[in-house]
Amino acid sequence: MHGNEHDFLQSIAGGLGMYYLFCSLINAVAAFFTWQRGNSRQAIGWLAFSLLFLLMAPLAMSGGGWMMTLVSMPDSVKDAVDHFSRAETFMGGALICLIILFVGRRFFVKLAVAWVMLNIALLVMGLSMTDPDFAAIVAKPDNVPIVGLLFILGFFTWLGTAKAVENDDRRLRGEPPMEKVENEKVLVWPDLVYTELICMLALTALLIIWAIALQAPLEEPASSVKTPNPSKAPWYFLGLQEMLVYFDPWMAGVVLPSMVIVGLMAIPFLDFNKAGNGYYTIDERKFSYIVFQVGFLELWVVLIILGTFLRGPNWNFFGPYEFWDAHKVDALNNVDLAQYWWIDLWGRSLPKAPPDAPWYITLWTIFWREIAGIVLVVAYFAILPPLMAATVFRKFFIRMGFIRYIVMANLLLIMALLPIKMILRWTVNLKYIIAIPEWFLNF
Repeated sequence: MHGNEHDFLQSIAGGLGMYYLFCSLINAVAAFFTWQRGNSRQAIGWLAFSLLFLLMAPLAMSGGGWMMTLVSMPDSVKDAVDHFSRAETFMGGALICLIILFVGRRFFVKLAVAWVMLNIALLVMGLSMTDPDFAAIVAKPDNVPIVGLLFILGFFTWLGTAKAVENDDRRLRGEPPMEKVENEKVLVWPDLVYTELICMLALTALLIIWAIALQAPLEEPASSVKTPNPSKAPWYFLGLQEMLVYFDPWMAGVVLPSMVIVGLMAIPFLDFNKAGNGYYTIDERKFSYIVFQVGFLELWVVLIILGTFLRGPNWNFFGPYEFWDAHKVDALNNVDLAQYWWIDLWGRSLPKAPPDAPWYITLWTIFWREIAGIVLVVAYFAILPPLMAATVFRKFFIRMGFIRYIVMANLLLIMALLPIKMILRWTVNLKYIIAIPEWFLNF
């Protein structure tokens, strides 16, 4: 074992041991309450998890030697994860996971299944923390709250889905939703204010402990001649920063965010389905549920995770156990659609206007050069909406009317631009569909 690695393991031994003790404690509590409810089989399972974490705690506290290897992720697993870690596999894998979770939601919302998944996530996190490269990213003071937010996001996504599945099952049995059954109203004082007071005290205590335990993420004084590498936006803007890889700044920083805001404002005026107002449901609002889950989780949260934990120096993509080498160079030959059209397909050079040509000749030359991309974009926004209205969205078109349907269809198509552009970049190294650098207008 190298000296630096030994020092690293010694530095995390205490914290990792306490982490496993905490995991053991929550499983012991879960086993106790499960046993009290009369489910002895599950109680034995949670007790087994508790004992496993309890045995791992002293091994982690050893801080080195062969005992530390017993609570470390095997090198073969880490190498395999890093080998298959690519932006496309990460995004594609996240989408596949969302599809599996949606299709099997009645299985995954079971409390026992969710608790097993939580324990697996905690175990993988603990085993990975002995890797210095993984720990350097996850345990960075800036990133610690993001890790916590991911667990909180997972919990509330599961909770909302569980309530929706329960209401859907009740509807099939001819019963009202739980929100109607549990329609008991309470007073603001003292019920709500008392609860808020307790939450305020608990949160204040948590922030004090947090401030003592974690160093403030301060860096060296800002300098105009030296910028951090990678230079990252705050975590809530990392989705936008990831979009800049695939779109021009005006598109990723202005148009797409504006369309998101406009789309959210337009939802109450576009929505014709009144089912689900005031209660959780999925079966009655499948289209809306899928669109929001994909849009929020896949096209926003996953991009934040990618930008926070997997984008390293020079905005290169790194595996979770890979060292962030500032000298890593990914050789990319990104090509505009016009080059594919004129050079690769027709074997001709790009149309170019003479230097002294009148403005209308220059304009026509640019139009002719980008004709393939212009036709493709016009067809995308002009042909797909009526085609969708005649096929998969026929019922939507009938119930919504022309104007509301067109607005909804174009908002969906704009949202779909991000995954389409990402796939084109990953597969054929397409840079821009329409590239007009003369006017800084690239799409």
